[in-house]
Parts: sequence; structure tokens; C-alpha cells
Amino acid sequence: MKGQKQSRLDNLEKRMAAVTNVLQHILSEVANLKDLSVGTLETIKQMPDYGEAIQKLKEKVAEEPGAGAPADADRKNSK
Repeated sequence: MKGQKQSRLDNLEKRMAAVTNVLQHILSEVANLKDLSVGTLETIKQMPDYGEAIQKLKEKVAEEPGAGAPADADRKNSK
């Protein structure tokens, strides 16, 4: 009986280690995606007519029913 409990405990420890590894990988990927999205946004901000394009998007969102309050590119409420 004691050997069976130890085997079960070992199995649970291995599964927890696997879950921990997966979560660490996911967190790393989320950080990479954040860096990519911030870099993309900063690049787009440098393009001509960026401000005009953002204004058009705000107007479009405001026209759509049930869209809620639009947010600008700085993640602030535009209202």
C-alpha cells in the first residue's frame, strides 16, 4: 500500500512539473506577443496619416450600435 501511495505521489509531482513547464511557456509566449504588438503599434504610429486613421476608426466605432465606448491607441477612453 505504501508503494502505491508513493507511486501516485510521484505521478502527481511529474504532472505538476509538466503543468508548470507549460504555464512558463505560455507566459513567455504572451510576453513575446506583447512585445510584438507594442512594436507594431509604435511602428504604425510613425506612419503618415496615423492620427486621421485613428479618428476615422473612432467615428466608425461610435456609429456602430452596442459597440460601447471606443478606446484610443493609448488605451485610454476617448470620451
